[in-house]
Amino acid sequence: MIENVLAARTRYLTVVIEDIYQPHNASAVIRSCDCFGIQNIYFIENKNKYHINPKITMGATKWVSVQRFTPTPTDNATAQSIYALREKGYKIVATSPHHKTVTPANIPIDQPLALFFGNEKEGLSDYVIQHADHYMYLPMYGFTESLNISVSAAMIMKALYERITLEEEKITWQLTDEDKNELRLDWLRKSLKKSDYIIDDYYKNHRH
Repeated sequence: MIENVLAARTRYLTVVIEDIYQPHNASAVIRSCDCFGIQNIYFIENKNKYHINPKITMGATKWVSVQRFTPTPTDNATAQSIYALREKGYKIVATSPHHKTVTPANIPIDQPLALFFGNEKEGLSDYVIQHADHYMYLPMYGFTESLNISVSAAMIMKALYERITLEEEKITWQLTDEDKNELRLDWLRKSLKKSDYIIDDYYKNHRH
């Protein structure tokens, strides 16, 4: 089971949540990340700190890498996140119903994408909008302007994951062997009783 999940995991797409304040929404996004093969999710905590709702995540926090950006005396958390993700080679994607440039169906996928989602009331900050490389929206066909953040995130993740996995000959979306080894070890520790003893014994018997 672990090997199958590792083979389907990706860091080519990553999710960033800015100042979300309803724990059930944030927890639902983490659960969707796990379901759709996305390994990393980042929380920007300028105003609101994310608290896990275990009834919603259903254990997904064990399998997904959750990281946080918090303000410093010189930088707000949003600026930190954009700088850090750009350094890792990501294009910054602002998701918004008000800035309609690309959809999940036509956004360029030749480079890794960091998908930014805003909070329930205000959406994304002006800083993200000003520094984004792409502006993504989901086409709506009813009277309501937008979906709940957790629903939007799930739909976008699923659509983009399906696109990148179909482009296997053109892009490398899979985890590296080093990433797989690190995650395998982490997941085994979280899954097995007396895991440290088993892992130590394994390395002791497999040393060259």
